Amino acid sequence: MAGPTASGKSALALALARRLGGTIINADAMQCYRELRIITARPSPEDEALAPHRLYGVRAASEPANAAWWREAALAEMTRAEFPILCGGTGMYFSALVNGIVNIPEPEPAAREEARRLIAEIGAQALHVKLDPETAQKLKPGDSQRIARAYEVLLSTGKGLAYWQSQPTDKLTGWRLKMILLDPPRPALREAIETRFTAMLDQGALEEVRDFLALGLDPALPLMRAHGVPELGAYLRGEISLEDAKARAVLVTHQYTKRQGTWFRHQKLVSSSDMQIIHSRIGNFTQLSESFTADLVNFINCPG
Repeated sequence: MAGPTASGKSALALALARRLGGTIINADAMQCYRELRIITARPSPEDEALAPHRLYGVRAASEPANAAWWREAALAEMTRAEFPILCGGTGMYFSALVNGIVNIPEPEPAAREEARRLIAEIGAQALHVKLDPETAQKLKPGDSQRIARAYEVLLSTGKGLAYWQSQPTDKLTGWRLKMILLDPPRPALREAIETRFTAMLDQGALEEVRDFLALGLDPALPLMRAHGVPELGAYLRGEISLEDAKARAVLVTHQYTKRQGTWFRHQKLVSSSDMQIIHSRIGNFTQLSESFTADLVNFINCPG
């Protein structure tokens, strides 16, 4: 179950899990952390009580997750589940599951500290210049997280990240995958993002972010950049109004969904006969019709 943020994946996955006796396995990079349930739109405790949910809120924000960790954990949960349903919008996770992942040596702690020190002192663009040419060509000069990651790998191994990424991978075997890709119209998706962010504020997202930022965690950690965290953080520091924070968060999220949609539409994770693309207005999946659910179940169960 894949698609952009706010496209209705969680509601649809829950409906199918209840119909098929399935276990929902998280494939969203931000929802694996435990500190921010509201702002990352993790399933509610009430939804989690309706069907088994796995890999939601299982890591501390101070322990960055990556695709290698997720693939191993997801495969373990898939093996234990009677009917696994992977649900999320992190394309890199789905690709890692299907295509395998490069076995990059774990960087030395000293290399990681040096990379973060340089990011703080000289900035991402200056550190980008220090990377090997092959890796630098693949990274945007302003992408501090990936640049720091590439630099710590280079320091630890003597080889650039591009070298490791070119090595053979262990592709998924022994599983038959069916992909349901949600691809709602852009105006409807923008409306859904705005509606959902308003609901998040009503549910206590501002207080959740305030408590989270009070932990004083490393700004380079992935969860520190979850959609809504930088914007609400700016409001809490008195730099912008709450309305401006909301508008910025909605805009950033919508821009991100464009990249998500493009990525999923161009990936060949399964054959065309094993993928169903659903174009729908957001919100319909909270009240799924019996016929629509039955159609999806037939698609999932179809052997060809």
